[in-house]
Amino acid sequence: MKKTVLLLLAISLIFAFSTGCATKEYVKQQIEPLVDRVSKLEARVSAVEAKVNDLERKYAEVGEAKKAAAEAKSLAEEAMKMTKECCEKAEAAAKRAEAAAERAEAAAAKAAKAFELKQKK
Repeated sequence: MKKTVLLLLAISLIFAFSTGCATKEYVKQQIEPLVDRVSKLEARVSAVEAKVNDLERKYAEVGEAKKAAAEAKSLAEEAMKMTKECCEKAEAAAKRAEAAAERAEAAAAKAAKAFELKQKK
């Protein structure tokens, strides 16, 4: 009976140890698909990061363009204001010149009459 118990114990120990350990090949077979998935995911993450970086760069360029456009608008408004002021000053100068011309014509007419009167005397 002791022999039978020992034999059963030995068989059960052999069975337990023979199936309980994983071999390197088994682990490699189980991990290989995961490595492929991780590699693909890493590639996708790298592509997404590249797109994000590109979008950030473009966003920065748009921000700079907006600033430049705002500055250009401000300069254009200032130029329009200066142009308006110049036009107003030119109109005022033209009116003064016209008034001066009228006064000169009136003075010339008076001088011509005075000359004629002196000639008649």
